Amino acid sequence: MTSLAILEPNAEVLNHRDRLIRGLRDLLSTDRVVADEDGRRAFETDALTAYKQMPLAAVLPTTTEEVSRVLRYCKANDIKVIARGAGTSLCGGALPSEDSIVLGVSKMNRVLDIDYMNRTATVQTGITNIGISNIVSPNGFFYAPDPSSQLACTLAGNLGMNSGGAHCLKYGVTTNNVLGLKIVLMDGEIVEIGGKELDAAGYDLLGLIIGSEGQFGIVTEATVRILRAAEGARPMLMGFNSSEAAGACVAAIIGSGIIPVAIEFMDKPAIHVCEEFAKAGYPLDVEALLIVEVEGSEEEIESLLGRISDIAKPFKPKGIRVSQSEAESKAIWLGRKSAFGAIGRISDYYCMDGTIPLGKLPEVLVEIGEICARYKLNVANIFHAGDGNLHPLILYNANDPAEVERAEKCGAEVLELCVKVGGCLTGEHGVGVEKRELMLTQFSKTDLEQQMRIKTVFDPDWLLNREKVFPLELHAP
Repeated sequence: MTSLAILEPNAEVLNHRDRLIRGLRDLLSTDRVVADEDGRRAFETDALTAYKQMPLAAVLPTTTEEVSRVLRYCKANDIKVIARGAGTSLCGGALPSEDSIVLGVSKMNRVLDIDYMNRTATVQTGITNIGISNIVSPNGFFYAPDPSSQLACTLAGNLGMNSGGAHCLKYGVTTNNVLGLKIVLMDGEIVEIGGKELDAAGYDLLGLIIGSEGQFGIVTEATVRILRAAEGARPMLMGFNSSEAAGACVAAIIGSGIIPVAIEFMDKPAIHVCEEFAKAGYPLDVEALLIVEVEGSEEEIESLLGRISDIAKPFKPKGIRVSQSEAESKAIWLGRKSAFGAIGRISDYYCMDGTIPLGKLPEVLVEIGEICARYKLNVANIFHAGDGNLHPLILYNANDPAEVERAEKCGAEVLELCVKVGGCLTGEHGVGVEKRELMLTQFSKTDLEQQMRIKTVFDPDWLLNREKVFPLELHAP
């Protein structure tokens, strides 16, 4: 899809590496500056493991003030900085260059304030996604965004990529659930935006920063919205004889005005792999499966599931099964949440992340199959069907350079298809290095130049996550 081309490394920085590392250790304790080769290797890549590059060093601050000192030092010494949460990025968003340092926030994981009256939680951004819900769940609350990697991924990465998850259909993605941020700019200035209020005054700077992929500053704290958990929730499984029928059913459910908590899609290859892993009772004699979850009182759940079953009838579902217990519901979701890992047990895969209008879902699924067949590659489709966020997993052999190249070209065509039908290149994984050269498919050169001007306002020297998002041919400084 793209090569790991980077801009010319800063030779002066490389030549003075030892001095620069000594300077960083003057700012932080020695054990929080990782400079040895084995230690740096842990930061050389993220979940998009096709690309690797050893950083100059990695630093692991524990407070906003320490982040400020590190960024001020890096600006003074012209050192590039790559922000990193847990390294679960699937687009190369946390990939370093050899003349950059990785600034990891994993040690910044404290809960600073829980305010049940105002329904907010203020936390450091190194906390895991699931960690927020775990803190507030004993009191009947939860944090809504739930990426599949929520056991490991940090709020910092979720903020950078505007992550979603299965339940974003009803509750929205990260930007819909954040009320305030504390961000450190490249010159070390600490800025607070928003707070506990429902709508901050002035321009929507939160909307600008969330999803900016670590190019504007390092977000160290966030105030997020916590929600009262529903009285109950229950998923149902619906199997279909074709992916097209399942896709059409999704569009019909949303078109009816019903908004389930989640509608998740799996095709036959994904069903079999996930069932073998999770033993969730997925039907193995269907071509496509929908997991549809609704919530509310018992009466409301029964009513919604009945209406959804009626909506599905014209699409001739091969079977409908409603979960009958908490254990069964957990098994159903374990299979879906473990899908990427389950596929990874049998094959290397390239995970796409395009979005499309829901009405285009049936035809796009057909075209994805045709594209992959043309490249002689298998595909497993697992995605958030309710909001049109596709995650085709293109299966390939990472040890075969020719097959890697085919997989990249195949993935590029899939994403170009998403744009062609009125969608976009990314729903929740970000652009990173993986999709940067495809940005001219989505935007005109003028569009991108305007976006780059905004980046320059926050980071005039382009030291933050520099080789990401924008095609190198358009690159600033």
